[in-house]
Amino acid sequence: MICKLATGVHHPEVSSDSDLLILVDRLDQELGLLSKDACHDGEGLLHRAFSVFIFNSEGNLLLQKRSEQKRLWPGYWSNSCCSHPRAGEKTLHAVSRRVEQELGLSVVPKFVYKFTYQASFGETGSEHELCHVFRALTSETPRANRNEISEWRWVSPQALNEELELSPDTFTPWLKLEWPVLLENSNV
Repeated sequence: MICKLATGVHHPEVSSDSDLLILVDRLDQELGLLSKDACHDGEGLLHRAFSVFIFNSEGNLLLQKRSEQKRLWPGYWSNSCCSHPRAGEKTLHAVSRRVEQELGLSVVPKFVYKFTYQASFGETGSEHELCHVFRALTSETPRANRNEISEWRWVSPQALNEELELSPDTFTPWLKLEWPVLLENSNV
């Protein structure tokens, strides 16, 4: 089931290219702050981020299709929610805040692991993130913010594995890196 979002609903902006991101080293030690835009220029500068995989009671995963307004990987399918903590904000709090802002869901995120990756989106820019990966459960129906998400859907782990095999170019690079590790580290 794919849910396209209504175009007449107003959703507040929840991020800006001027937002300050937390620069880190490979040990996740804070080095300073820099605008989101500058962090994603060129090859990207290593900064703290998070990804959340939200499941329902049937064990299906909530996927989102990134808004066409996104600078990096617009229109690509991705995990339930991904973003960055703000200056001075604990990552766990940032996860809960952003899931509420993007999806209208209240969840209790559980940390799974963290890793570093770098991926370029042509000349447009790059992700270079130390990413904290979480999982969560919900029984709620998402109310997606159309500024961030163009579509959403629930998918079984088996169906996602098949889609990743058949059409990997429709998914964000971080989802393709995180999903196999998440499967190994949890009882999905």
